[in-house]
Amino acid sequence: DSLKERLNTYVVSASIENASIQNLNEPVTITLQHIDQNTGNAAVHCVFWDFQKNDGLGGWNTSGCEMEYTDMNYTICFCNHLTHFGVLLDLSRTEIDITHDRILTLISYAGCGASSLFLGVTLVTYLALEKLRRDNPSKILLNLCASLLMLNMVFLMNSWLSSFNQPGLCITVAVLLHYFLLAAFTWMCLESVHFYLALVKVFNVYVPKYILKCCIAGWGIPAVVITILLIINKDFYGSGSPSESNPFSNFCWIQENIVFYISVVAYVFLIFLTNTAMFITVLLQIQSVKSRTQKRSRFWKRGFLQDLKSAFSLMFLLGLTWGFVFFAWGAVRIFFLYLFSIFNTLQGFFIFVFHCLMKEEVVKQCRVHFCWGRFRLSNYS
Repeated sequence: DSLKERLNTYVVSASIENASIQNLNEPVTITLQHIDQNTGNAAVHCVFWDFQKNDGLGGWNTSGCEMEYTDMNYTICFCNHLTHFGVLLDLSRTEIDITHDRILTLISYAGCGASSLFLGVTLVTYLALEKLRRDNPSKILLNLCASLLMLNMVFLMNSWLSSFNQPGLCITVAVLLHYFLLAAFTWMCLESVHFYLALVKVFNVYVPKYILKCCIAGWGIPAVVITILLIINKDFYGSGSPSESNPFSNFCWIQENIVFYISVVAYVFLIFLTNTAMFITVLLQIQSVKSRTQKRSRFWKRGFLQDLKSAFSLMFLLGLTWGFVFFAWGAVRIFFLYLFSIFNTLQGFFIFVFHCLMKEEVVKQCRVHFCWGRFRLSNYS
């Protein structure tokens, strides 16, 4: 039984000389500080040492004691008698958690690795072929790929770097991870804004130094958010203390829930709202152009749904993938982490498919510059 439960507080004793205090009408409130933080949400039991248990050898007993409140740091117990009290941490679920952790670690590392590979190929293709990166969408794509690639790289190295137990290094890694996450989402937002300007405001708008302004927004806004957090308190970033129950918890990230909700959840939610608004406007514009150029045939609805599907598949693939991992909390944590691990592999792959394989110009330029024999195209063909 001791393998499944362990004492996670100091033992507190309460007694009145020469008297046995039992069956109290008003229970005694005992607050016990945890020795190790209960980061894995393991079940806790309020217990007292029963000297009569196990044929006089003694043992922990729960009768007459109930758990009133618990969090990572302490537990409050209500007991109707006075003896020696402690809190036992139930570790019976952790074997499954460790198995899941191992599987998830492997899948997510494989996913991030594969995603990085495809993002790298996309970046190299666009950087190597000058003709491809002349237009604004390609420049925005390059920045998005760069932020996603860096995000994947920092994520892959996070656990390894946090294992050195250097607080300064851990804060740096957490800051970089937060920065590239926000940068990736900001560039996704800029991509949808570009969609909007290109298709809806098509003749009315000319923005001087357009890409420079995009870069200032895409890389600058996340930097402002992180600078503010570091000025307030750099200890918002750090690593959860690894315990026996969760050896994989040494991951450098935001430690304060409220900071996480404001600087990640609220930020990402605003971007989702913006993206959704832009996409709906763009699709309505496409539809109105279509209905003007062709008489409303019975196929218009199918065409509209196809536009909707392709636009949203790209948006959800870009935005939701990293949403999964950072919203993996509580009971649905394992499910969300599996979703993240699987979809993240597809993210880099889809960007590669949409922006390299399915673009005629990219394929043509690759055949001109990188192919030999019968696959090669001359510059003028």
